Amino acid sequence: MKNFCFLAFLLVITISCSTQKEDASLYDFIPEKASVVMSINNTEALKSSIKNSTFINTLTKSKIYNTLENKLSCLDYIKTDNPILISFVKNNKDSLDFVLSTRFTKNLIQIDSLPNHLSESLKINNLPGKKLTYKSNVVYTVVKDSIAIAASNLDVLKTTLNKKSTPEEINKITKTFNNKKAVSVLIHNKKESIINSVFNSENLNFKNFTDYTAFDADISQDQLILNGITKASDSTKLINIFKNTIPQENQISHIAPNNCDGFLSVTFNAFSTFKNNLNLYNAKKDSTKTNALFNNIVEFGVIYQGNNKSVVLNSLDIIATKEALISEENKVEDYRQIPIYSFSKPDLFENTLYPFVDFSTANLYCIIDQFLIFGNSKEDLENIIANYLNETTLKSRDYYTSTTQHLSTASSILHVLNPNSLKDVLDVNLDTYIDANLKQYKTSAIQFIYDTNFAHLNAVIKKSKAKAESGTVTELLNIKLDAPILNNPQFVTNHRTKQKEIVVQDIKNKLYLISNTGNILWKKQLKGPILGKIEQIDSYKNGRLQLVFATPNRVYLLDRTGKDVTGFPLKFNDKITQPLSVFDYDKNKKYRLFVTQGKNVLLYNGKGKTVKGFKFSKAKDIINTQPQHIRINNKDYIIIKTNKKLHILSRRGQTRIKTNTKFNYSNSPVYSFESGFATVSKDGSLVQINTKGKVSTSKLLGENSKLVTTTKTLVAQKENKLKIKTNTLDLDFGNYTKPKLFYINNKIYVSVTDLQSQKVLLFDSQAKPIANFPVYGKSTIDLDNIDKDNNLEFITKGDSDSILLYEIN
Repeated sequence: MKNFCFLAFLLVITISCSTQKEDASLYDFIPEKASVVMSINNTEALKSSIKNSTFINTLTKSKIYNTLENKLSCLDYIKTDNPILISFVKNNKDSLDFVLSTRFTKNLIQIDSLPNHLSESLKINNLPGKKLTYKSNVVYTVVKDSIAIAASNLDVLKTTLNKKSTPEEINKITKTFNNKKAVSVLIHNKKESIINSVFNSENLNFKNFTDYTAFDADISQDQLILNGITKASDSTKLINIFKNTIPQENQISHIAPNNCDGFLSVTFNAFSTFKNNLNLYNAKKDSTKTNALFNNIVEFGVIYQGNNKSVVLNSLDIIATKEALISEENKVEDYRQIPIYSFSKPDLFENTLYPFVDFSTANLYCIIDQFLIFGNSKEDLENIIANYLNETTLKSRDYYTSTTQHLSTASSILHVLNPNSLKDVLDVNLDTYIDANLKQYKTSAIQFIYDTNFAHLNAVIKKSKAKAESGTVTELLNIKLDAPILNNPQFVTNHRTKQKEIVVQDIKNKLYLISNTGNILWKKQLKGPILGKIEQIDSYKNGRLQLVFATPNRVYLLDRTGKDVTGFPLKFNDKITQPLSVFDYDKNKKYRLFVTQGKNVLLYNGKGKTVKGFKFSKAKDIINTQPQHIRINNKDYIIIKTNKKLHILSRRGQTRIKTNTKFNYSNSPVYSFESGFATVSKDGSLVQINTKGKVSTSKLLGENSKLVTTTKTLVAQKENKLKIKTNTLDLDFGNYTKPKLFYINNKIYVSVTDLQSQKVLLFDSQAKPIANFPVYGKSTIDLDNIDKDNNLEFITKGDSDSILLYEIN
């Protein structure tokens, strides 16, 4: 299928489109019988999100998953920043045909090689097209009005091309799509919908529920969140029974036991309005007066417990509601001082509230605060009473709160599912038995909030995590890339949220930006490996940050979306030999970019223009570390170091401090330490130079010592010896990375990673290990507070193609 789609689109780019119009929309090429339409705004982000989603990966054995995987595999060969629209049509064989369309561009496909195939030119609705046969598959391609189109069925393609217009309802509802999300979906229930039901009741099927549903999907490693709308044109659809009602707070979670299988909650501000609409939906003429039991009800629902169901009524005036039950006070027993009564009208709720209530066996009831609970099982009522009194209802559970934080507190319909109920709903919709462990998805939910002639939709499927105990270290994310990792992952700042995100590069030189929740926001192909650390600057001086870095022959400046800033990348014929250095001397965003090429230093401003007037341009020997900027006592010092000489310069590149003493310097950077400069010689000596040029040396840990400092704290490491200030630790023998030093919230942290045992170690400034370290990791770490809580997080390499995000609680 992959080669199949590849060849189909390959043919598209060979078709002349010089006479095509430019004003067509992708939505003009939605087949009339399409039941599902996917708008893909970021193909790379979508593929990565699906790959990393633990929930989606539990569905891999389902029929519909494999069908969609085959249909979407052609996305691997499409190279475009434009949106892609894929429409699915059920055919007579109950399988899916597709129509795929995107804006035509010259480089839509990267042509590497052509497998064997049979190609035939033909006219498709008087347009030049191609029929491609590959093995037993056939795909038809054409370009119309600058839109490249491929379809698996010729009749579907012809009908789509002949279509006069897209229905206005579809045009309106697709305008609600958020083009910043990787994918948005339209479900058209008037056609052959692939969704059977989002409820665990056969009588609440989706075809009778609504006409159109559109939502944006936010797919991350541990959760799937959908936000959108649903709309129906008339009273024959269930969603419209909420017309002229106002959603109320869903409160059944206050009474639903935490060990139930889920619940359904339905709310309204006036039961009489709701009941009239429901009668109209059921084509039922109700000439009788509504039972007084419902007069003050603003919410009803069903609690699911195994094969049993209990009806719950939530009353605004429990005293008045109790009066409606005076004739029903035949006590069966007291359970924990709460009476359980018999009920003589077990079919009342099905007759009144169908299809939400579809059973007529509720012959018992009890009253707890403002809630009236009716059921046919004394044990179920006792379970509800016990959990309420013990304060172990769903409302009290952290996992329930974690899920419902993504929902509105008030909705017309709220459906909550435990893992068993979620699996039942999936089995029905995926048309197969799902052999998957969903125990970690303790609470999933979908809600509909009726508005004027439509309803808002929110849905959450989220992995539940145990609340971390103080002092523990918890693995939050394990994010897989498309290829093995090349460099160490690091944090960068999101200027919009002020939180942190992750950047990392793989061995194919692809750069990733990943959110702190694990979503891959974009990928960008680079011309070579990144040298050193990625920096951030505000080149426009408007608060928006860009990523700036060097590869062996380029200097890149990327905006928030991964696009090149005007004037970049800078291209160099000679090789760049050190990481890019970025200085902002006066914190006024007048940046200086230092590019090192062997012995030479080139200087640019934040716009990529050459800066003139810097006197130092070339050293006598190869520069062995990137240029550095140090400020001491309000004076700026530019440091350029070779193996034999340390140049301490002014801003203009003139010698500021003469250093006549000769050392064989290591490749260690120069640090600001004790109001002077510190670095390491090749024999492992600590070399210190004050601002007068006086040089002193002292022993560290011997030859090949590694150094990192703050202005007051010195850390050195050699083999298994780690020195933090005056304390020296003997670590287990291993292969250790250079130490990293972090200064966060007025506290020093020192980390090293043993690459041999694959352990990350973390210490404080007194060389005391941080509790619950070491943890698993294969690289140096980056440590910071990346979100809104007070806990620190760090990232490291996991497997060859994955990064791990941990939290220190």
